[in-house]
This record gives sequence, C-alpha cells and structure tokens, in this order.
Amino acid sequence: MRLCLWPKITKRTPSSDSVDSVRTTKSRRFPVLPLFSPSLFCVHCALSGFLSKPEFIVPASSCTYIIRKFREEMGYTKDQLLVRLKELQIEFSPYEHPVVLTVEAQAKYVGNLGGALSKNLFLKDKKNRFYIVSALADTKVDMKVLSQRLGLGKGGVRMAPEEALGEILQVPLGCVTPFALVNESARNVSLLLDQGFRAKDYCFFHPLSNDMTISLRSCDLDKFLKSIGRDPAYVDLEANPTVGKDQPPDLASLVPFDAIVLREDAGKAASSQVLTQNDSVNDKLSTVASGADEQCTHVIDLKDESANGAHVSGSFANTQLFVEKILDKASTLVLSEITEETIKQHGGHLGALVSDNIRRRLSSELNNLAVS
Repeated sequence: MRLCLWPKITKRTPSSDSVDSVRTTKSRRFPVLPLFSPSLFCVHCALSGFLSKPEFIVPASSCTYIIRKFREEMGYTKDQLLVRLKELQIEFSPYEHPVVLTVEAQAKYVGNLGGALSKNLFLKDKKNRFYIVSALADTKVDMKVLSQRLGLGKGGVRMAPEEALGEILQVPLGCVTPFALVNESARNVSLLLDQGFRAKDYCFFHPLSNDMTISLRSCDLDKFLKSIGRDPAYVDLEANPTVGKDQPPDLASLVPFDAIVLREDAGKAASSQVLTQNDSVNDKLSTVASGADEQCTHVIDLKDESANGAHVSGSFANTQLFVEKILDKASTLVLSEITEETIKQHGGHLGALVSDNIRRRLSSELNNLAVS
C-alpha cells in the first residue's frame, strides 16, 4: 500500500478511541515536509477519498514509519536529539554559544563549568572502515600506536575526508560526537571511548551542532548508546602495549566488520569500470582491424604473385574508384537477375535465388577486378 508523503492542515481533537488522533480539516497540500510532529501527516493514498471529509480521524502513530525513513535519509537534528534524550529520561544541561570548531574555542564558553571537555576524531582505515575516537581533551592519541592496537599496522588509520562527515555521520565539520551514531548511515562506524570519562562527574559534547554544548554523566551517555544498540567500549587510549606473535592487538575486536563506500568513491569506481570496459572493446576492435589489415595484405600479396611482382593497379589503389566499380558490378547483377520470367518462375523464393547468383557471379567479378 502506498504512503502519502504530503502533509495536510490538521488539528488535534479529542477521541474516545485514542488520545493521539488527528482530524483532517482541509485538503490543501504544501511543498514542505515537516518532521517534528507525526500529527502533520496523512496516512495512505488509498484513503485519500475519505481524507477529504472533515470528520475522518487519522491515527498519528500510523506516520511513524515515514518519519523514521526520512530521518535515515536526512539525519537527526539538534532538536530531535535533545527530544530523544528527554524521552530516555537522560539528565543533561544545554549551553548555547557561538559556533566553535576547536576544543580551545569551546573552552572559552564552558571550560569554567567544571565538566570534562572532549575531543572527537573521525578516522578511516585503508579498507574504508570508519571509527570515532572520543577522548578527554588532554588525552594524547598516537595514531600509529592506535593502528597497531587495532591490528592494522603502522599508518593503518588516518583522518576521514570531510565529505564523509556529511554522508556517513550527517554532521558538519566540528560536530563529531558519539551522538552522531544515532543516524542509520553511521551504523557501521566503530566507537572508542576514553576510559577517563568514567572518572569525571560530567562530560561535555556537542549535540550534533557546534553552537551548543551539553553536559551529562558518562553513565547517561552509556544509556543513550545502548538505546541505539551500541555497547559502549571504554579503552585506555594512551596505552602502548606490545603487539607481536604471542601478543595479539588488544583492540582488534573493535574493528568494524563492514566497509563503507562513499558515493564519490563509488562513482569513481563505476567510471573506472566503464573505462576498463571501453579499453577492452577498443582492444577487440584493434584486433579485428589488425586481422582485416592482414587479410588485405594477403589479398594484395596474392595479386602481386599473380602479376609476377607488378605494382598494384591504379584502379585498386584509388579506393573510391574501386568501391564505385564494385557497386556498378553489384547493381548490374541485381538488375540482370530480376526479370518477369524469374519472378513468375520462382515467386517467393526469388530473393534467395538472386542472393546466391549475385554472390557467385560477384565473387568472380571481384577477383577479376582485384587482379586487373
């Protein structure tokens, strides 16, 4: 059954069956799709005839599927995330401030509030697997050591490209936090949390937007992560354990199973495949052309042998003249084969007969023409 994605003007009305109901009052549609309230959506296109009636009641809960699908495509907003935290009964304190891009800039506005500032790194490895490393602001994260501990070797992880922020985490630059994992597009991103967060009373994070900072306890961060199906993994990011044959990488279990291919990379791969296919076709055409050249050379050699080493005649060297002679011969043969007598005699089989006769006679004519 199809779903109607265009909202109608609606208002809430008491109902004995459900307190969360919507009464459609007008059928005018708008080109804007609000996502903040399920009550602004009509239900199924199959019911469109009934929706024009003012007294028809539409359950708002029927539109949760539409909202979920649009959130998957567009990502959560700051306001939607804060609503989600309230629904989970997670206590937090919001602090609005100008847009900041660094921890140092953020500290000017919330650094005196007693909580722990965080820095968040968005990384990728050579196999297009992505990671968020969320650490205390003063924790030193050695990328080479982290790569070895993940079992990726030296230089195995590096900063993810900026376009991955919008495509995977669906946040702008400077807004990377564990909260970005709420988006469906980030389901294959691994999260490494600094174990130092657990020793702090409150921790500061951007709620998907760097014009606000919220403070919350690490246990409440765990509660949020578990609500989206994540098992929080706290690690000592400053540790440098030996990795060898008898000592496997201690963080290998945190490497994502699935790679994420960005749209731009997928487009490049598709273009490369098309170019490869074109090269293959060109190679085949070159091979065919080469074979044709060899055949032409063979014909010329036969002509030279029959003429005892004489030069190619002027008529054969002039390609246009040679083609015209072939067409003249073919035209003459076709006209000579189609007569009233042959039409009466052979009827529907005339085409096949003419084709065979022309092939036989034209072959002889061309051989004579080539050696003349």
